[in-house]
Amino acid sequence: MKLYNTLTRQKEEFVPADGRTAGIYACGPTVYSPAHIGNMRTYLFVDWLRRALKFEGYAVKHVMNVTDVGHLTDDADGGEDKVVKESRERKTDPWEIARAVTERFFADIDELNVERPEIVCKATGHIPQMIAFTGALMQKGHAYETPDGIYFDISTFPGYGRLSGLDLEAQQAGARVEVNPYKRHSADFALWKKAPREHIMQWESPWGMGYPGWHIECSAMGLQYLGERFDIHTGGVDHIPVHHENEIAQSEALLGHPAVRFWMHGEFLLIDGGKMSKSLGNLYTLADLAERGYSPAHFRYFCAGAHYRNKLNFTWEGIDAAKTSYDRLLAAVRAHRDGTDAVSAEPYLTQMREAAGDDLNIPKAVGALWSMVRQPGRSQAVYDAVMEIDRVLGLRLDSAPQAAEERTTDTVPPDVQALVETRQAAKAAKNYAEADRIRDELRAMGYELTDTKEGVQCRKV
Repeated sequence: MKLYNTLTRQKEEFVPADGRTAGIYACGPTVYSPAHIGNMRTYLFVDWLRRALKFEGYAVKHVMNVTDVGHLTDDADGGEDKVVKESRERKTDPWEIARAVTERFFADIDELNVERPEIVCKATGHIPQMIAFTGALMQKGHAYETPDGIYFDISTFPGYGRLSGLDLEAQQAGARVEVNPYKRHSADFALWKKAPREHIMQWESPWGMGYPGWHIECSAMGLQYLGERFDIHTGGVDHIPVHHENEIAQSEALLGHPAVRFWMHGEFLLIDGGKMSKSLGNLYTLADLAERGYSPAHFRYFCAGAHYRNKLNFTWEGIDAAKTSYDRLLAAVRAHRDGTDAVSAEPYLTQMREAAGDDLNIPKAVGALWSMVRQPGRSQAVYDAVMEIDRVLGLRLDSAPQAAEERTTDTVPPDVQALVETRQAAKAAKNYAEADRIRDELRAMGYELTDTKEGVQCRKV
């Protein structure tokens, strides 16, 4: 099996360090708002990774964090905590926001048929470990205290920048404004932030009341659950220049050796060729896709059409084509069930296995799958081969086509139905802002809407 290592910028043969169990740490969600489909593409990439490893015969110990504190609005340690900011704007308790968004996240990945990690760890549940990690870095001379927190001193770590290829001297020379005057270098990063009295989420520490920096949580929890050395660390490409660069620095400075063997990153999902943005109104969730009649399986199949290291452009025409193709694939697969013709399966299964083992070339595996099921004749051997490779693809190829609008709609209470009708009236009046607000209110109550040819359907989730 070969995997692309961002650190070495090449594909390398992969075998777990102990020859048996692959230790994976995956950067998880920051739970201040529902995950969008760009986030979901990253979790699909990680799911294909763990499925391919298991297909190769390895056990998997997969750890994923849930960031419910510490992720600031500015990766350069500026702004405020994202969860706290959301709670202030919505006038809601931050703990409740984190709980609700976490629940929805796991409901979404379950619908996408993404296997859950063996270990899920919340940042707020590991504050002592982060404090201990920070204290140890200070004792080793890698961190310093300022009036607003504890910062990692990158000048004490000569290897800083090798993951991203960042030129620190050029960056420092070109910096026009020092974001934080207390920092010795503009790239020094917060391990611990001192909190003002009014800050909602804070804990006692040797440096006063405060909360952890974003980067320290992954290093501390990776160390606790996977040890000083583990096999793979994953995340999106946006994590390369800051978050993962900082993880490498603080972990290796503490341990005296590399903690991670392979760094793997999934590329961006674009929307109509551009970036997703809330201000542009193109920040879509799985629920938004469901409203237009696309199931999570359709989105998973859509993402299977591009390699995880390539950008993928989302358009409504593209997801519509994926829906049609996926439903046809299910029909083609079902046609082979209980077939008795002598149709070849093994050569195609070999192609699919090789594709999955070649840096997760899922598009190539899907192409071989189509070639196999399109052969003349009907064969149980082909059906069995499809079920075998679907252990990697996770496309639920043993199911019948089921568009989002075909899901069961439960009877809803009168107050919920009244909101649905109010939303429909708002849409008819082209008051889309009010319609979106009501939809969000219904989601908070536990109901999802789906627009169909027969009208809007409301279901309990």
